[in-house]
Amino acid sequence: MKTLCHGGDRLYGTTDKVFLVVECAGCRLIRLFPRPTPGELQHYYPESYWYDPGGDTADKLAESWRRLVLRDHVRFVRKALEGVPEKGPEKGKVLDVGCGGGLFLREMNLAPERAFGLDFSVNAAGVAWSTNGVPVACGALPHAPFRPGSFSLITMFHVLEHLYDPIAYVQAAHDLLAENGRLVVQVPNAHSWQFLMFGEAWNGLDIPRHLIDFKESDLLSLLDYCGFEVVRRKHFSLRDNPAGLATTLAAGLDPMGRRIRGVKDGPSVKLWKDMAYFALVLAAIPFTLLEAACGAGATIMVEARRKP
Repeated sequence: MKTLCHGGDRLYGTTDKVFLVVECAGCRLIRLFPRPTPGELQHYYPESYWYDPGGDTADKLAESWRRLVLRDHVRFVRKALEGVPEKGPEKGKVLDVGCGGGLFLREMNLAPERAFGLDFSVNAAGVAWSTNGVPVACGALPHAPFRPGSFSLITMFHVLEHLYDPIAYVQAAHDLLAENGRLVVQVPNAHSWQFLMFGEAWNGLDIPRHLIDFKESDLLSLLDYCGFEVVRRKHFSLRDNPAGLATTLAAGLDPMGRRIRGVKDGPSVKLWKDMAYFALVLAAIPFTLLEAACGAGATIMVEARRKP
């Protein structure tokens, strides 16, 4: 086992504990060490870890920006959905695992009977229902209240890196998908330029919440083992890559990080900080496009289908 770097919770400050990021000498998988127990891990997720927009000017601007950059995800998923033959009662049904407040499913603009969410947080499920009109079940995917073969497509955006057993989740997705169904997965890329440049400061590590740090080869091996074959892949996300670099460079300006840490700013100061962060995100776009074009983007998004 090789130690790559060490660090703590620089974004939310939920603990003073220091963790190692290590690489297995055999399989080369990168992971957190020591691995938190489930009891410890729950304390590293603040109650409002998922995004819940407020009502002031800065929050309204942030919500508009989130909806804009989510179009990148929406286009990718819609194209995946087009590749699924439309037959049977499951046709066109989509399940978003780790859906948070349901904004992605809202932006997909599906018929109400075709969009479903799954999340651990009861509060997030409430926002998804009341704000975005998305039905959400609470729980873990391996125990989700759905019949096998219920969905044409399942999405997992930034879910697998948080799990003790990602194999169980991918296998559960395989069972819940109909024949020729699609799985769309996105994770941070531990083979990115950003990780090589910034080490423990890289936002994609998100110590101590990310238990596994996937390289592209790790993700593809996992999907293959669980009965999937890759159809498409991409290394750029307009929502995640520039914002991730901005947070790496200036974690203190990250809007959700400030909200969760309870930073008490007046409306004008809050707006100023949000605009400074937004300017940093815009400035990060050219670099993140370049690293993605070279196959070393800060995230990996994959479309996979069930093997025949």
